[in-house]
Amino acid sequence: MPASPSSSAQEARRSLAARLGEIRRDGGLSGKALAARCGWSPAKVSRIENAKTPPSDADIHAWCTACGAKERAPDLVAANRSVDSLYVEWRRIHRDGLRHSQNAMVPLYERTRTFRVYCSNVVPGLLQTPGYASALLSTITAFQGTPDDVSSAVAARMARSRVIHAPRHTFAFLVEESVLRNRIADPSVMAGQLGYLLAIMSLPSVALGIVPFTAQRGMWPLETFMIFDDDSVQVELLTAFVNVVAPGDIATYGHAFTSMQELAVYGSAARILITSAIDALG
Repeated sequence: MPASPSSSAQEARRSLAARLGEIRRDGGLSGKALAARCGWSPAKVSRIENAKTPPSDADIHAWCTACGAKERAPDLVAANRSVDSLYVEWRRIHRDGLRHSQNAMVPLYERTRTFRVYCSNVVPGLLQTPGYASALLSTITAFQGTPDDVSSAVAARMARSRVIHAPRHTFAFLVEESVLRNRIADPSVMAGQLGYLLAIMSLPSVALGIVPFTAQRGMWPLETFMIFDDDSVQVELLTAFVNVVAPGDIATYGHAFTSMQELAVYGSAARILITSAIDALG
């Protein structure tokens, strides 16, 4: 069973808290003594050291200085800031609209050689048509109440998706059959999107598998996730974006992807499911 998608962030925070605890003990200070030196309540020291409250950069500098380990503060501040990138709320990512988040992913997409993508709700972003992307991003914008920059966000998503035609990249996509049936856009746009899936299947660098409704589930439907080589996993939750970097967690998502592949159909069987979904549009 995959670990909680926020486990990498939680583990990183616990690790940072443990390092701060070690610095306090190495400095020969009790929690109460440290609090007094920093001008804090003892409860604040306890919350930080038990990973209940994330420390600010200023907190870390004060902590290390009070413990006679001022030189260790820069590394701990850098580690603390990296934790913030592991679990980020969508409202923070999209506070200025959606375009920036599309562009921010380009370097990662360009350097990744092997993509493994699982989607249980919508067509993967790399496979979306402009019409489908516009409908989906419009819905996201309205739901999140973020600035409406859908047109530029769609253009950025399409530009980002060109990586699928670039050499030296391979893509393994898995989608639940429900993805084909979810009416994200009007019937004509949905038909175009599903037709594009039929076309993209012919690319030698692309493997598209569909987990049919009739599959005897050896793996339950999961949240949407993307595995970039064996270096990181990105998980999309309703409220947040999670970047999984712990090797054990990456391996768990890789195992889940392999398990899902065993349920999927490919080739002509997948085409039948897509064509059936097109026919159902009327």
